[in-house]
Amino acid sequence: MPATRSLLRSGIAALAALPLLTLAACGYGSQAKSDSSAQKIAAGAEKTDGLDSVKIGYFGNLTHATALVGNQKGFFQKELGATQAKYQIFNAGPSEIEALNSGAIDIGWIGPSPAINGYTKSDGGNLRIVGGSASGGVKLVVDPKKIKSLKDVKGKRIATPQLGNTQDVAFLNWVAEQGWKVEAESGKGDVSVVRTENKVTPDAYKSGSIDGAWVPEPTASKLVAEGAKVLLDESALWPDKKFVITNIIVSQKFLAEHPKAVEAVLKASVETNKWINAHPDEAKAAANKQLGTDSGKELPADVLDPAWKSIQITDDPLAATLNTEAQHAVKAGLLKAPKLDGIYDLTLLNKVLKAEGRSAVDDAGLGVK
Repeated sequence: MPATRSLLRSGIAALAALPLLTLAACGYGSQAKSDSSAQKIAAGAEKTDGLDSVKIGYFGNLTHATALVGNQKGFFQKELGATQAKYQIFNAGPSEIEALNSGAIDIGWIGPSPAINGYTKSDGGNLRIVGGSASGGVKLVVDPKKIKSLKDVKGKRIATPQLGNTQDVAFLNWVAEQGWKVEAESGKGDVSVVRTENKVTPDAYKSGSIDGAWVPEPTASKLVAEGAKVLLDESALWPDKKFVITNIIVSQKFLAEHPKAVEAVLKASVETNKWINAHPDEAKAAANKQLGTDSGKELPADVLDPAWKSIQITDDPLAATLNTEAQHAVKAGLLKAPKLDGIYDLTLLNKVLKAEGRSAVDDAGLGVK
């Protein structure tokens, strides 16, 4: 699959295209908001690394279920002791990367494209991926009256969230593998790629302005609730049906200065994931409750249930798939061949996993040397 192609034909276009890759896999805009809820600190608890607080960022979306449930159930606060877990909720990757770079957050849950672009734009100096969180949760959903098979996608109008975002890259790669041609920047060709924000995609589908969409959850299930049909689950295209959709990143400065705090958050993440997988129905309800707090509205059951089933919660960052996703962006002409060496530091995660009697996870040769 990996194949290198020059980014775009002009330097101006290249500079314009790169920020687009920072858009998160499931972004619903570009603004962040604070979660002002203060969780109870246990009596006698001590501060972690002497910190008053650790600032954690994530999206109000089901693909960030670890952060949603960990916040709602108090897992992060428990591990941080008397250090307050403070949360910032984001709608897109650029604002979260900016917050990490400025110190407004210390640790964040984020999609692969913004992690890749944030790292490469800083010449490898701003972040590390320190853990995994989720796989899957991306589908091609279509109007069954217009598209009855995969070959019928040719000539149709298919929405992706944004030029160069994770789903856009995946769809362009899939189109190329069908032998069809699409000019990446314009979206014109054998398939019309219509870049549409996830929050308005259901309305675009209802109006008939698009024939389908390659989108993350819960947008895919929202479209199904409007009468669309799942034509392809992206997980079917990956080995073992696994590919990274959400990772945990940390500021390199914070990692160097406060490794105990990072370890506490990773321990809480592992505990949260274990609880989610052991109590899926309770975890689904907890995630939805936190979504309601973060966005002002919980998801209805006909959207929540199928969306939740399609997401796999994992501690493994699935490093090999992140590298493949980066090569897909190169192949599409949306990214110069990135230097990802050192993007991972899984030392603390593997320490936590070892303490649990579990096997270490792999960085696919992209770890800190």
